[in-house]
Amino acid sequence: MSDSPAARLQQLFDGHRLTPTQRRIAHCMVRKAADVPFLSSVELAELAGVSQPSVTRFAVALGFDGYPALRKHLREVAPAESVRGEDHYNEYQQAVQAEIENLQHLAELLTDPRPVEEAGRILAASRPLPVLGLRAASSQARGFAYFAAKVHPDVRLLDEGGTMLGDRIDGARRAGASALLCFALPRHPREVVDALAYAREQGLTVVTVADSAFAPVAAHSDLLIPAAVGTGLAFDTACAPMLLGRVLLEAMCDGLPDAQARLEEFDAKAAARGLFVE
Repeated sequence: MSDSPAARLQQLFDGHRLTPTQRRIAHCMVRKAADVPFLSSVELAELAGVSQPSVTRFAVALGFDGYPALRKHLREVAPAESVRGEDHYNEYQQAVQAEIENLQHLAELLTDPRPVEEAGRILAASRPLPVLGLRAASSQARGFAYFAAKVHPDVRLLDEGGTMLGDRIDGARRAGASALLCFALPRHPREVVDALAYAREQGLTVVTVADSAFAPVAAHSDLLIPAAVGTGLAFDTACAPMLLGRVLLEAMCDGLPDAQARLEEFDAKAAARGLFVE
């Protein structure tokens, strides 16, 4: 298990039942793990987009007398050096730096590969494999499904909501699906939460890639692996979720004994059809 500031914060939050507002604060703290020990309650509230009293109630929910006691604890367990001093970056550079930090957090998370390996086995065993992603997460789901279809015999992309979504989940289940992969990114559509609840009711194991372990979909996921999104621009950026999707693909390939043969078959057909300009 990683001993990074983000990992230690995650461990601090584990086991606590947090409200949606408190999950938002926790998510913000994980993203800014190196800076949090030096932030006032007002500064943290502004970063998380909540009220200052909410930050105080959050600290009490974690078992501290108040936010100063929580910050004191964080300073005691913080590393000697803090990653600060990014004021000289312009707003575009700051967005890139934030994504680099998100990727670093993902790398730390993958220090323990067992969750990803387990997810790979679950996804490889499902025939067919439905892949769900709506609105902001639709491109992540579509990218995963595009590549997964080259090695998995039956991948079904679910990237449109509406009343047909439940029907398509039913169809996959009748065809033999045992699992569903979901990409869930903010803002989280209510449809996705409802779809995951329904999928589990139908007996599917839900594997989820979400922006946070505290995302609304967590309660309806059997295995959730977090990958933070960047929030420094007008629209969120999702480099870490995309990379995590490719990591899951790699783990799934390890669970498909004929994956390499399928790739070689595709390459041969692509060459014969002249699909790509070399």
